[in-house]
Amino acid sequence: MTQGKPHIVLAGGGTAGHVNPLLAVADAIREIRPEAQVSVIGTSVGLEHDLVPQAGYELDAIAKVPFPRRPNMAALRFPAAWRRESAKVRAILERREAQVVVGFGGYASAPVYAVAHRMGIPVVVHEQNARAGMANKLGARWADFIGTVYDDTGLKPRRDARMERVGLPLRPAIATLATRLETDPYAARVAAAERLGVDPDRPLVLVTGGSLGAVSLNRSVAACAGDLLEHAQVIHLTGRGKIDEVRALAERSAGRDAIGQLHVDDLTVRDASGADYHVTEYLERIDLAFACADLVVCRSGAGSVSELAALGLPAVYVPLPIGNGEQRFNAEPVVKAGGGLLVDDRDFTEEWVRNTVPGLLAQPERLREFGRKAWEYGIRDAAGTMARRVLDLVE
Repeated sequence: MTQGKPHIVLAGGGTAGHVNPLLAVADAIREIRPEAQVSVIGTSVGLEHDLVPQAGYELDAIAKVPFPRRPNMAALRFPAAWRRESAKVRAILERREAQVVVGFGGYASAPVYAVAHRMGIPVVVHEQNARAGMANKLGARWADFIGTVYDDTGLKPRRDARMERVGLPLRPAIATLATRLETDPYAARVAAAERLGVDPDRPLVLVTGGSLGAVSLNRSVAACAGDLLEHAQVIHLTGRGKIDEVRALAERSAGRDAIGQLHVDDLTVRDASGADYHVTEYLERIDLAFACADLVVCRSGAGSVSELAALGLPAVYVPLPIGNGEQRFNAEPVVKAGGGLLVDDRDFTEEWVRNTVPGLLAQPERLREFGRKAWEYGIRDAAGTMARRVLDLVE
């Protein structure tokens, strides 16, 4: 490895699923080589526009250039847009004196891969999904190293490239929690329970459909609130704009006094009536809920599956029923490893919840076995591994 100052450009963004791993790898590079110059190429409309500067890295913005999927006006405009943004990328890479580029998928990655290849700059790709997207399929053709979360992603690397299942680079809060759960899980649970206002010694079910929520999860679980509370506490993250329906269903099932409100600002629970079913739209510090959870009911986005496996949390995965079934592919490997259950959205009914989840909660050893298998499948040092592979390519 060179003893000079590494110049590394990371590319990607759009969603938190792309930005968080990118930032985790950036931090790991800086931890290993504090003198490294690390910058990011993204768009001005994705989450990276705010999150990258907040994390202390410079962002060079380019416009989104989606690959055309059908012959239309967008397809006619694509060649000119591609040339324009590729010229911007070349200027950025020259100005940054890039020695390696690292892409995480998304609109910003594709032109960076192509330009870096033409400039003779080593390319690294990280693919977090079980089925790779178009940008990373392009980048894999030129990549020197490909890091994946899953073994079979559909990527076709060049013959001399190295491809390795490295896992998902974890957000700092999740990485910290994973370390605490490995060393003293009960202490981590007690500390988080105190912040949330829940009982650390009683089982807890966490329900989440992400920031926007999941209507099918919300309705089926909330309608069974009374059944669930016989076995466990519940933290139900409803998604924005969906809390009123969840509260109404849960009150109908368990009674008004059983439902409390989780206050996100001060992380306390308003449960003067002894409520054990806690609802809120969104919880920024979801790591606190993870620390207390005995079972998670959730969608199966790549980030969610990877984080839960890394933490050793048993889960009921309910894939989003749209697209090409990508979320099912995300959950299948950890479920096959014994780390949880996979249920189609159409089958995740009130009846299924009532017939299945209380029974799981009544079998703590089965849940612990799910957790052990998830932990064995999960990977917790992906950010450091990716950083070392990137720095190995710096010449």
